[in-house]
Amino acid sequence: MDDKLLLENENYKKIEKVIKYIDENFKEQPSIDTISEYIGMSKFHLIRVFKEYVGVTPIQFLQSVTLNYAKEHLKESKSILDSSLDLGLSSSSRLHDLFVNIIGVTPKEYKESGKNVEITYGYGFTPFGEALIAFTKRGVSYLGFVDNNKEAVFKRFKEIWEKATFIEDDKKAQDFLDNIFIEKKKFDLYVKGTNFQINIWKALLNIPNGTITTYQDIANSINKPKAVRAVASAIGSNHIGYLVPCHRVLAKSGAMSGYRWGIERKKILIAYEAIKNKN
Repeated sequence: MDDKLLLENENYKKIEKVIKYIDENFKEQPSIDTISEYIGMSKFHLIRVFKEYVGVTPIQFLQSVTLNYAKEHLKESKSILDSSLDLGLSSSSRLHDLFVNIIGVTPKEYKESGKNVEITYGYGFTPFGEALIAFTKRGVSYLGFVDNNKEAVFKRFKEIWEKATFIEDDKKAQDFLDNIFIEKKKFDLYVKGTNFQINIWKALLNIPNGTITTYQDIANSINKPKAVRAVASAIGSNHIGYLVPCHRVLAKSGAMSGYRWGIERKKILIAYEAIKNKN
């Protein structure tokens, strides 16, 4: 495994613990001293970990995940999303980091749930925690983050591709994750979904890195302004985390709710991308 990735994974675990603590004690507005004491590291070590991870102090980082920050940036993001669509930047343009292209299963393949498809899968580390990744000759077919729910994540992956042939290979999985998160290589995504779901996932690729949007804006972008619930359901059923950036979609209020792989992780992804985008 890449040493940088191992360090970032360790830092992610510490940062996630801090975010959980802040969320649980938000009303008390805990100080850096209180937080560092709870985490079990010195204040200076905590600040250094944050700086190594995202290049800012814990206070600056936490400001990036507040409701006010989200509200302020949603308006700005709406105009960016509108501009992207006006310019005709479709999913094939790979606006999302310029390296993602979605290939949907055919109706026949959808019915057959992966029959005659050979899928290699395995576990490895990313800057955002442990992950299960799976891939075929046609592209990445699953990417889910793992916490204390390894069995549940694996079960969902197998339910999506229930009739496929599975080959476990953790080394290949880690190589794949290194290429995605460290080398930033281009990958096709081989997804299983209805036409509506796939159209929503493609719409998510139009959200530029470091910006956020709402379920309503996504519904508007596909000319179905009244289909907000259906849009939210399609986003919730996304089975390729990070690469299909469902973490960039918030409620209209700016609340960061509803992320399959944990609210803390969603906050960290949003803040990480926003800060990196500024640098």
